[in-house]
Amino acid sequence: MRKSSIKRMTSETDIEIVLNLDGSGITEIDTGIGFLNHMLTLLGFHGGFDLKIKCMGDLDVDSHHTAEDVGIALGQAFREALRDKMGIERYGFMLLPMDEAMARVAIDLSGRPYLVYNIEFNRGSLGAIAAEDFKEFFKGFVNNSLSTLHIELLYGENDHHKIEAVFKGLGRALKKACCVTSDRLQSTKGEL
Repeated sequence: MRKSSIKRMTSETDIEIVLNLDGSGITEIDTGIGFLNHMLTLLGFHGGFDLKIKCMGDLDVDSHHTAEDVGIALGQAFREALRDKMGIERYGFMLLPMDEAMARVAIDLSGRPYLVYNIEFNRGSLGAIAAEDFKEFFKGFVNNSLSTLHIELLYGENDHHKIEAVFKGLGRALKKACCVTSDRLQSTKGEL
């Protein structure tokens, strides 16, 4: 089983993550931010990953450190669970509708971190999380999973639907990219 367990403690957050890439989408999420919990639950469910996240952050300050550090720790969990990446499909993509919103998400578990992020929100926050902190979450994730991630909101009106389409799309794209489809590394360089 491709599993990982990450503990990350700083002066701003205390995080524990347990990830099973070959799970069935069972999640137990507590970041202290209800809306972020909802998004991470969708990610785990649609990716088919068993995912436990517990974060105690400095929410008396704001949502920034929690969002960023959960992204960092989740990226570390994926990198550890994928180990040498032998046989994984490597690439995953999803075009995902959520009511009036449409998101396009593509990921390459390349070993090279890069984020393209094209989302505009109408509101400054969704629940108790600042809308701008979603970009910090994804930056933390790509920098620590060592992946290239392109996120594009093609259209949409409702901010909840927009980011929900993105998280569901990322879950589905990751599911494809993490899937073992051969017995060799998907790279002409011989390394990911």
